[in-house]
Amino acid sequence: MAETGASPLPSTPPARSPLFRAEQFVWLTARVLEQHLFAYHFLHGSPEAVEAALDAYRNDDGGYGHALEPDLRGPVSQPLHTAHALRVLDAIGHCGGQRVERVCRYLTSVSAPDGALPVIHPSQRGYPTAPFVPVVDDPPSDLLATGPVVGLLHRNEVWHAWLFRATDFCWQAVESLDKTHPYEVQAAVTFLDSAPDRPRAEAAADRLGRLVREQRLAVLDPDRLDAFPVASGYAPGEHHFPHDFARGPDSLARAWFTDDEMARSLDHLAAEQQEDGGWPVRWRRWAPAPALEARPMVTIEALRTLRAYGRFVG
Repeated sequence: MAETGASPLPSTPPARSPLFRAEQFVWLTARVLEQHLFAYHFLHGSPEAVEAALDAYRNDDGGYGHALEPDLRGPVSQPLHTAHALRVLDAIGHCGGQRVERVCRYLTSVSAPDGALPVIHPSQRGYPTAPFVPVVDDPPSDLLATGPVVGLLHRNEVWHAWLFRATDFCWQAVESLDKTHPYEVQAAVTFLDSAPDRPRAEAAADRLGRLVREQRLAVLDPDRLDAFPVASGYAPGEHHFPHDFARGPDSLARAWFTDDEMARSLDHLAAEQQEDGGWPVRWRRWAPAPALEARPMVTIEALRTLRAYGRFVG
């Protein structure tokens, strides 16, 4: 037994630091996957433990289901679940090999005729689904679903036949954006941050950043929220901030904002930590379980963003 008053272990965050408070929240509320992800990012946990937890969501078709993305319930594989799985594998440095080969075969099987992904495959019909994600019989390709997947695969130097047409779709979609919304912009940024043609990506990002500012999609002054309208169809108060687009200083989206704008954004993010140690979900809550399961994810991302910019978390 440790002596009374002994120093805490090196991996223990300082008491009452943002990280300590978030850790208590994660142990209290998170699924096993997010517990292992938190431990990997902040407590020297192993990537193998994360990967083992992620396996519980994998299906025989190579895709992922079982409410990995909390707003889609039920067991069936879906593009949004599979994109979530790739984000997890990318975060732990395991986005490759036979597992990702199987993912690409799944993506091929559910792609639209143009080779890109729909947001929701019709197999979701009959299972509980967020009302803001409609299930239709013949869904079109969508940048929201395709951009993050293509970006993450390029980031990890994965090459598969599926990627060629899907990459062409993303270029066409990003370069033709006119009226857009924050989640579509986030999908575009994930693609552009890792697209192989860097000069083309930089030019597209510059144009996209001008759209974001012209359409006031990012709150540049958190003290003046009313000056920045919430996008159509979003929940009341579902604002987006510079840090939502530029998750780290290396993102192409970082150039869209001044140092002062980014500092205010990060100050606001840090101040959003709630009394229970977690960060809030800003999108529409439609059932208790999805909101509860999403908050640990949002909390981990908030901590990672603050740390990426050199902010103290613990």
